[in-house]
Amino acid sequence: MIISRAPVRLSMGGGGTDVPSYYKKYGGFLMAATINKYVYIMVNKRFYESIRLSYSKTEIVDNVDDIEHRIFRETLRYLDIRKQIELVSIADIPAQCGLGTSSAFTVALLKGLFEYKQTYVSLEKLAETACHIEIDILKEPIGKQDQYAASFGGFRAYWFNKDGSVVIEPVRMKEEDIMDLQNNILLFSLKKERQTAEILKDQNKKVAINDKDTIERLHKIKQIGFKTKRLFESGRIDEFGEILHEHWLTKKGLSDKISDEFIDEVYDIARKNGAIGGKVVGAGGGGFLLLYCPKGKSNLVEKMKELGLQPLWFSFEPEGVKIVFHS
Repeated sequence: MIISRAPVRLSMGGGGTDVPSYYKKYGGFLMAATINKYVYIMVNKRFYESIRLSYSKTEIVDNVDDIEHRIFRETLRYLDIRKQIELVSIADIPAQCGLGTSSAFTVALLKGLFEYKQTYVSLEKLAETACHIEIDILKEPIGKQDQYAASFGGFRAYWFNKDGSVVIEPVRMKEEDIMDLQNNILLFSLKKERQTAEILKDQNKKVAINDKDTIERLHKIKQIGFKTKRLFESGRIDEFGEILHEHWLTKKGLSDKISDEFIDEVYDIARKNGAIGGKVVGAGGGGFLLLYCPKGKSNLVEKMKELGLQPLWFSFEPEGVKIVFHS
């Protein structure tokens, strides 16, 4: 039996410029940090010839083509595993929450299955294969950051080149600055699933027709990513809050589905109760609200709880995907 594990991520600046419709024209850049919330995949050779899958539901099929779960199906097809296998998925947080769980699932699944086949692949190959399955095969209108963050882990900057290649570099921060950043970031569940596909399809269409406002906003978001990296590496952590606020105001203009009256109300209340800035993580529309609050955290948490939002406590995770058990 094999158990693989991949972490989910927080976008720290530049999110949205990793989508092919944008980076193929202009090049993308963003930073992401993984946290200690994971997707686990258990792989086991099955006694019977059939395939058994366990996630939010259970599937037992004789043919790969009959699998309902799209990522399970296409990953098994891609690796030519067609019988006598059992796969179980467990996650610390739900899907559609804005933290990259779907791609963390794909990366953990690939890692476990490559281990099952006794095949070594690099982290870069793992990330690219996950991108190929999700973007090229399944035609998901998503970017590449989640697959790379889940594969490499840690606090990293990613450059998405026009030719599709990706350059990865660490964000060089002092340990005490990383701890300050971790202590000052709060995550709250909005208790509503996001409309990721609709939001990104809308963005992709606008970029394809060279919508001036959309492209200018994405350019600005990329520049905010560069600025955030410079601030982090120079130890100016508290300025991150104001940059987050600027980022959120810019991002909201990309689609009318990114925010709504409830999210706007919650964000305004948070800003009046200690948060300097924040954003809805991922594409927007729901999932988790990230807030930067250097002072008065307990008061902010209580205010958010009064609105029905529960905090998600976390720490940064320095490692990416890994095998945690093999017998």
